[in-house]
Amino acid sequence: MDIACVEKIDPKVARIIKDEEQRQENGLELIASENNASSAIMAVQGSVLTNKYAEGYPSKRYYGGCIHVDEVEELAMKRARKLFNAEYVNVQPHSGSSANMAVYFACLKPGDTVLAMSLSHGGHLTHGSNASFSGKLYNFVHYGLSPRTEMIDLNEVADLAKKHKPKIIVAGASAYSRIIDFKGFSKIAKKTGALFMVDMAHIAGLVAAKVHPSPVPFADFVTSTTHKTLRSARGGFIISTLEHSKKIAKQVFPGMQGGPLMHIIAAKALGFKQALSSSFVLYQKQVVKNAYVLAENLIKKGFRIVSGGTDNHLIVIDLSNQSISGKHAEEILEKAGITVNKNTIPNEKKGPDITSGIRVGTQLLTSRGMGEEEMIQISEFIYDVIDNPLNINSVHKKVMDLCERFPLYKK
Repeated sequence: MDIACVEKIDPKVARIIKDEEQRQENGLELIASENNASSAIMAVQGSVLTNKYAEGYPSKRYYGGCIHVDEVEELAMKRARKLFNAEYVNVQPHSGSSANMAVYFACLKPGDTVLAMSLSHGGHLTHGSNASFSGKLYNFVHYGLSPRTEMIDLNEVADLAKKHKPKIIVAGASAYSRIIDFKGFSKIAKKTGALFMVDMAHIAGLVAAKVHPSPVPFADFVTSTTHKTLRSARGGFIISTLEHSKKIAKQVFPGMQGGPLMHIIAAKALGFKQALSSSFVLYQKQVVKNAYVLAENLIKKGFRIVSGGTDNHLIVIDLSNQSISGKHAEEILEKAGITVNKNTIPNEKKGPDITSGIRVGTQLLTSRGMGEEEMIQISEFIYDVIDNPLNINSVHKKVMDLCERFPLYKK
């Protein structure tokens, strides 16, 4: 990244950016919600489009001078519809959380009941956490994972839906490693008179590449981010049927947002184009392969994986049998140049600030060009650090050597 102009104006900010660039370049980023955007995506985000105010929608703006931003927003919507075979797409949400908010505002009144996945079992804050607007405004009822399989039990979902009569049933998660049966969820929603919403923020790239079943044919609403497995700009979008498109548009603007971020929408357009390529499909297939190999080799080393494995890009590791908390594991792994996040496990006993587990993902490692052989090495790095923190320095050296072989951004 060229930050010479920043150095002249603000050396402190320039130095912070350089430090972060080095941290990313010299470390293994296993955060399951992160990826590295292409240089082209970053260039678009830093373009003159950041200057343009464009409240409203294409051809219906409240400002003049929108001819070019209208064109780029139309392009983003067109590409997203093609990518996901969708009837309607709104690309203005600033994030996945605001996308979820727009759907709730469009369909619910305060106090209405929603059925979603429990946060400690893999759900998201906006799926009814008491700390989130969602839990404060609406009555969320939660399903969890089966104690036997640690997978979603549709019988439990059906029983809860029948009992509580939710207005919306939400599927999708931030820490669930298995294929979700969207068709099964849809049947339950229809049987109980609920709308069906899928939050596919984590798996959007896998869905786009058809390595994970698509929720679009079965859901009334699909919300997502664009920066995780989709590997685009940091932002959100909403897919809906045409039946619900007008109320979604109205809730995104003016219901909850003002002017859209046109530089980000342009970057989303570019990201959707990249996701329509054959190379993107190969990339996503490798993401899934890498996650499988990493999980299998962690299991061989004695780690317990929630649900016994993974079908997507992420893995939740239960550290209860390792005599270490998720928080401590995150801290010592970071000292070795391996970035993960502490994560709750089903029936968490240590709470969200400490946790009994960690969550890892393979999408960014795959973006760097790493494959199955490197996943085996990384499983060894994780084991060596958690087994004996005295190995931190030696593992850190190996991490830096591996990162040097697979640069984040080729010079």
